[in-house]
Amino acid sequence: MKSIAALQAVVTATPFDGEPSDAELDAIEQEMPLILAEVDLLDAHIMTIDRPATELDNQRLRRARRRVMAARRNLTNRAAGLAQSGGVA
Repeated sequence: MKSIAALQAVVTATPFDGEPSDAELDAIEQEMPLILAEVDLLDAHIMTIDRPATELDNQRLRRARRRVMAARRNLTNRAAGLAQSGGVA
């Protein structure tokens, strides 16, 4: 029978503290406008689940979709700009 004591150092070599790194937090902060726009779109969809959509609901959905697309465009352009300037995307 093999002992796992020899493998313990390999398994516990890098302790995980459960917190995101600074780079991960920066990435989340960069994507926050898109995340918030997607939450607004989801809220607009949820409002129309149990009833027919009114004209106001349709306008709300269109605005939310436009905000998501604009946030995606801005995020993509920012990443492309960083890649062209030699930064990390």
